[in-house]
Amino acid sequence: MSSALNQTDGPTCRQPQRPFRRAVLRGLGVVLPPLLTIVILVWVGNTVQEYVLVPVETVARHSLVWSLADIHEKAPDGITETTVKPDGTMEMTVKFEDQQFIRLEHGQYIPVHVYEMVRTNLGTDPMPETGDAVYHRYVQLQYLKRQYVIPAFLCVFILFLYLLGKSLAARLGRMFWNLFEQLFHGLPLVRNVYASVKQVTDFVFSESEIEYTRVVAVEYPRKGIWSIGFVTGESMLDIRCAANEQVLSVLMPTSPMPVTGFTITVLKSETVDLDLTIDQALQFVISCGVVVPPQQIQDPANERFVAALQSPESTGNGQADRRADKTPTPESASSS
Repeated sequence: MSSALNQTDGPTCRQPQRPFRRAVLRGLGVVLPPLLTIVILVWVGNTVQEYVLVPVETVARHSLVWSLADIHEKAPDGITETTVKPDGTMEMTVKFEDQQFIRLEHGQYIPVHVYEMVRTNLGTDPMPETGDAVYHRYVQLQYLKRQYVIPAFLCVFILFLYLLGKSLAARLGRMFWNLFEQLFHGLPLVRNVYASVKQVTDFVFSESEIEYTRVVAVEYPRKGIWSIGFVTGESMLDIRCAANEQVLSVLMPTSPMPVTGFTITVLKSETVDLDLTIDQALQFVISCGVVVPPQQIQDPANERFVAALQSPESTGNGQADRRADKTPTPESASSS
């Protein structure tokens, strides 16, 4: 008795939670696509900034400091001036060749205009103690401002990608790239990660060398199992002669990575043309059949769906089911 009550109470307790869960899942379905898109774009931007922009900026800053730094370990021969600041500290400057140098705490001398620019733009940071550190901050403020560095970096980066692509199109560049890939494929752990990443990047960024004409459905690998394929051509003449009818070459993509697959030759009469674009078919394959185009959803309100149910094939199946039914019809009952 108690078990029966528990069985009847179980669905009743879970039933109020189903609308809430459906609403939450609908909300996730709406929020997750734009949220994940923003997260991926932010992650790509941070990755490029951390591993590309920052190292390039560091190299450029060191190069500019090396070429611009005017640091003296001893006071240059010139006119020495000592001034007292309002806070009581003394400041020693040396005028040499129409340029004033100021003495730092470590005893080094740097130009006054460099020192003043850094001092007036410190913000909450402390004043650098060495001449090299002051020049690094000076170069950052004077030459490497972000509003100028980022556009210049993007232009140089795009130009670098263009030159790299042009060089890889040549025979010498492709040879060096093949040697570089062989080095990656020789590393035990790296080659697995590199192969997976290369498949994704080749699918996203590389131009497809295979021209798909249309999307078809084929009963493969056996009758009753339908698979989506891309028609790439009319296959070989010998196969057409042996089949004594038209044949098609069909690329069968694999889920969830359509960059891999295999090619089959099928009879044209055994293929079904699908009302799908190439992009919609790729989305269907990548999502493992989860993302179905709107025109292919089995909705009773869809005219194509209703017409398919009213087709002669479905009518014949209904008549066959009626014949298989053992329930006597009125005509059979009257005859008996």
